[in-house]
Amino acid sequence: MSAPQPVRSVDRRFTTTAFEYPGYFVAQAHGVVRGITVRNPNAGKAILGAFASFTGGESATYIEMAEKARERAFLRMLEHAAAAGGNAVIGVKFTGQEILEGYIFTAMTTD
Repeated sequence: MSAPQPVRSVDRRFTTTAFEYPGYFVAQAHGVVRGITVRNPNAGKAILGAFASFTGGESATYIEMAEKARERAFLRMLEHAAAAGGNAVIGVKFTGQEILEGYIFTAMTTD
């Protein structure tokens, strides 16, 4: 049995929300890449988040969950880009939306 192969990923320094990367040119496009994650707060975190919302405060619980989910979606996008043969990702955008009892976060190219 062979050892599991490490997951290849694009270097995060070569990502941008712009449609060009100064000093470089696009030699070949590999299509749209994306990374998706869905997060559900556990019962305790949901109660803490709801309490902060009720009192009008900022919910550190939900902010932490959103940041972790956004980072995971971003890393998955970089892995998808590398698997497609890319070495950079331009035109990156992030989306997030509530679904049922959780949230879906997406990192993708805007192309």
